[in-house]
Amino acid sequence: MHGQLLILGVAGPSLSAEEAAFYQRIQPSGFILFSRNIVDAQQTRKLTDDLRGLFSYDAIIAIDQEGGRVTRTKDIAPICPSALDLAAKNTPHLIAEAGALTADLLRLLGCNLNFAPVLDIDHFPGLQNALRERCWGVESQSIINNAGMWNRWFRKRSMRSCAKHFPSCGLATSDPHHDLPVAQVSKEELLRNDILPYTALIPELDAIMTSHVRFPLLDDVHPASLSPKIINGFLRGQLGFDKHLVLTDDLDMGAIGKAYGRGPDVVQAITAGNDLAMICHEISSADVALKALQTLPIAIVDDALARIEAFRKKLFAPLKWSQESWQKTCVEIAKLRAEVPSAAEIKANSPVADY
Repeated sequence: MHGQLLILGVAGPSLSAEEAAFYQRIQPSGFILFSRNIVDAQQTRKLTDDLRGLFSYDAIIAIDQEGGRVTRTKDIAPICPSALDLAAKNTPHLIAEAGALTADLLRLLGCNLNFAPVLDIDHFPGLQNALRERCWGVESQSIINNAGMWNRWFRKRSMRSCAKHFPSCGLATSDPHHDLPVAQVSKEELLRNDILPYTALIPELDAIMTSHVRFPLLDDVHPASLSPKIINGFLRGQLGFDKHLVLTDDLDMGAIGKAYGRGPDVVQAITAGNDLAMICHEISSADVALKALQTLPIAIVDDALARIEAFRKKLFAPLKWSQESWQKTCVEIAKLRAEVPSAAEIKANSPVADY
């Protein structure tokens, strides 16, 4: 039961008997795929089929597929234009097409949840805060228009999406993959700007990912991803995202691992109001996480499990695999890419693009 509060990474492109037994013992809600899991399309579809086959319940099969440099399928398929490039082109039907084609590609691979769109406003475009090319605009209304269009058409093609990184990663002045950024802004300031894409799009959001950024004026102890004040109080209580799925960003990131350690991090994550804690790379530590989660009050666990089950019921089955469908989708993505000019090269050193 407590393993259901976890999303886990997968070590490689195939599932060994030992790994299968490990996952069956932990019983996570699902998995997240990275480039290390993707060699070719048919192999990836076999991996996702094998992962789904481990359990009697519908496993979440998630991925980060934003377009641009955060594209996990970059070695096996054309890359959809980035949010930055699509926003610069400012052509709604191309943004809609990007959302729809991304969904088609992922459903053929067997995924049912994408950790996109990014709803962050990039306040510091000159800094390395992991957001280069990933934002849909520099002010809230353009993000509402552009990310909203992408998300709408992505969901119309029977995929589930996850907005990120609540309440804002765009206010970070450093990369959470390495350390914990601090943003000295008040709740009122957030509501006037960074929160507007969330409040506008909440009726169309399936899930929200929380950010590894500390907001001392909201919570002087915990980062947003582990903060009861920000998740239970602000996101669920004040903004009304109380029946939907909320999950952490990767808890293996430097922002969290250095301060909390495995075990205390997952307990704090679920206590704060997340339904799922995500362990992407230190997969073997799921044993420690599971043992720690078993110490949680049953009322907190039951609330999270109810939201996870409600989300699970909204998942769609993969598309029927065929090489012809795969090739057709790849051709359409290549055509779209040709219609959207690429921005000048941006030096972006975050690990997010390399996973």
